[in-house]
Amino acid sequence: MVDASSTNTPPEGVPPVIVFDVNETLLDITVLEPLFARLFGNGDMMREWFAQLILYSQTMTLSELYTPFSALAAGALRMTGTIHGVAIGEEDIAELKTHLGNMPAHPDAAPALERLRAAGLRLVTLTNSPPSPSPTPLEKAGLAQYFEQSFSVDTVGKFKPAPQTYQHVAQAMNVPARDLCLVACHLWDTIGAQAAGCKGAFVSRPYNAFLPADGVPEPDYTALDLGRLVDLILKDAG
Repeated sequence: MVDASSTNTPPEGVPPVIVFDVNETLLDITVLEPLFARLFGNGDMMREWFAQLILYSQTMTLSELYTPFSALAAGALRMTGTIHGVAIGEEDIAELKTHLGNMPAHPDAAPALERLRAAGLRLVTLTNSPPSPSPTPLEKAGLAQYFEQSFSVDTVGKFKPAPQTYQHVAQAMNVPARDLCLVACHLWDTIGAQAAGCKGAFVSRPYNAFLPADGVPEPDYTALDLGRLVDLILKDAG
C-alpha cells in the first residue's frame, strides 16, 4: 500500500479519493473463459455465470442476508451447471477459485493508476470479494502498490451497490461521500455510488454499456478504457 503523505496536492475540481472496483475493472476476468469452455463447451458461458453471481449477491443484500462472494461464486457455478445439465465437481470449484485469485491486470490499468497518483489523487479499491491473505490478487497482478487502502464489502456484510458499502469507504477515509469518485466497468456500481453521494466514472469495457432509461443517472465520466477515462478526470483540473 502507498503512503498518502507521499502524493502531490490533488487538482481542483477532481474528487480527491478515487475508488476502484477490482473484478473486471482492473483485473481481467476473461481468464475464466477456458474453464467455462471446458465445462459447457462455450467460454461465453462465463458471462451467464457472472450475471447470476451479481444477481444473487444483490438479492442477498436486499433480503438482509450475507454470504461471502467467494461462496456465492462457487454456488453460482453449481447452479449454472444444474441449469444446463452439467455436473460440477469439487475439482471444478477449486479451479474456479484458483483463477479468481490469479487474474491478470488489464493492460491499461497500471498506466492509468500511475497518472492518477502523479496528479496527487488518493487511490483505494472497493470490492465485493472478501479479504484474502498475502499475496492478494492485486499484489499478484502488480497493482497493489498504487493503492493506499483496499476495502471489502465483507466489513459491512452487504454487497455493492448498497449505499453502506460506499459510505464505509468515505468514513474510513475521513471524507464526505462527495469527495469519492467510484471507477467501475459495471453501471450498477456507478449508479449505486452516485445514489450514495459519490461521483461515478464508467469505463465501458466489452459486455458493459450505459442503460438508457428514465431515472438512470449518467456517470460523471464515461470512456472506453481507463486511459481515456483518466483523461476526462484530469481534464477537470483545468
